[in-house]
Amino acid sequence: MPRQPRYFIPDLPQHVITRGVDRQAVFFQAQDYALYRRALQETAAASECHIHAYVLMTNHVHLLVTPLKERSLPLMMQAMGRCYVQRLNPRYNRSGTLWEGRYKASLVQDDRYFLACQRYIELNPVRAGMVDSPGQYAYSSFAFNAAGKHDALLTPHQVYLALGKNSRTRQKAYRSLFSDMLTDVQLSQIRKCTNAGAIIGNERFRKQIESMLGRSVPTGKIGRPRKTTSG
Repeated sequence: MPRQPRYFIPDLPQHVITRGVDRQAVFFQAQDYALYRRALQETAAASECHIHAYVLMTNHVHLLVTPLKERSLPLMMQAMGRCYVQRLNPRYNRSGTLWEGRYKASLVQDDRYFLACQRYIELNPVRAGMVDSPGQYAYSSFAFNAAGKHDALLTPHQVYLALGKNSRTRQKAYRSLFSDMLTDVQLSQIRKCTNAGAIIGNERFRKQIESMLGRSVPTGKIGRPRKTTSG
């Protein structure tokens, strides 16, 4: 089957997944996660990408990222494909590639779609049975978004900032989103859309993207999360 085209639109967030070759591990020790975060911070800054959320799993990585220029995201991912591997290989006396040839990416509509996708990312270790709650996992953005732990890698998105007037109320509102797990419909649609390169958003958003690109694009819909109030 032909590859789905990518949609590189400045200032619109994307959910990105990159996996190890044949689903093999890409992190082996705690220092490898730190190495990856340093490399990602460097390449994101150089490529003009804002990272809003992430989770580093044993054999794959999820990112929620906004590219500031049309080529920002592919440049960042290309640089990461080289940078991390070139630093990791000598550590384990290995050679060759570490990642699958092509990362998955899907445009994400803001508002409820953005926050659902961010929760999806940070709940990944819980769904995998690695921890009981997202705060127990050391290699994700949850500690920053939910508790304010310093993380120089991250740039908060406007949707997240709108959760409260200050960091304390934002973090409280954000934590309240995790009182309910994502529904099976939400999980299925986010997975399906990201793997297919489809849009995570509603019909109006899809038409806006089509107008911007001048061609048709696939879309997917996810359910509305429970509303919360900041306080």
